[in-house]
Amino acid sequence: MAHCIVPSAEEILDKEFPVLDKGFVRLVDYLGSDERIVQAARVSYGKGTKTFREDRGLIHYLLRNEHTSPFEQVVLTFHIKLPIFVARQWIRHRTARVNEISGRYSVLKEEFYLPALEDLAPQSKDNKQGRATEPFPPEVGEGILRRLSTLQGEAYKVYEELLETGLAREVARIVLPLCAYTEWYWQMDLHNLMHFLKLRMDPHAQKEIRLYAQVIFEITKRVCPIAMEAFEEYVLRGVPFSGKEREALRALVKRLESKGAILEKEWEEIGAASGLEGKELERFREKVEGNKDAL
Repeated sequence: MAHCIVPSAEEILDKEFPVLDKGFVRLVDYLGSDERIVQAARVSYGKGTKTFREDRGLIHYLLRNEHTSPFEQVVLTFHIKLPIFVARQWIRHRTARVNEISGRYSVLKEEFYLPALEDLAPQSKDNKQGRATEPFPPEVGEGILRRLSTLQGEAYKVYEELLETGLAREVARIVLPLCAYTEWYWQMDLHNLMHFLKLRMDPHAQKEIRLYAQVIFEITKRVCPIAMEAFEEYVLRGVPFSGKEREALRALVKRLESKGAILEKEWEEIGAASGLEGKELERFREKVEGNKDAL
């Protein structure tokens, strides 16, 4: 199996993509590509035995039916600079391999995250873990920024003073706030990376980590464009149905059919309007009508 080289990925290797005020994401290395996914799925076939359209169809089939092991053949390594409070959320994804800068070995830089005015909002009234959609008035937000900036400066000053006394770095660092920046190398296979993106690109995720996830999504598209196309179609834009929702949908379809509201022509028009054709339209009908227990 030949080493996969993806020109669009090679173009951005080691390029820093800025995130927040001082953070970034850069692709350090990658192993595999769309080609590796289909090679793994068709382990008994050699390179060039299938067309691009067939490869695309296979990748879509694999993701749609949750055959995930071929996606684990692709591995991406990122260098990421991010605030500590974002890192603490991020590290919950335990399938990654992580090497983080150490405040025991290194003197940490005076770099702190300072939110933009539009990101300063009160606690949401209907979301216990998030902020409201409307930010504070500018005069209130500017006051908050001044207090944050002052606190950050004072914390770093104390950190430097403690180092000057000869205090060990591993102890002196405890005065630094969660908004301090850290850096790590973060490596994950494509299957688990998709799970990370599904959760962290969701509107309910904190905005700061969503911005990092969006950049990683765009970078990953350069490595595996077909796989990420399928991910966007079936995961990001897809909506699963519960058992009760399935029954409700079936009941709705039966009611429409009893009124003669859904005819063959209507199905064709629905497919044309939504871009569904051939087997895709057939699968959609099976889901809606409940045939073959496809829902």
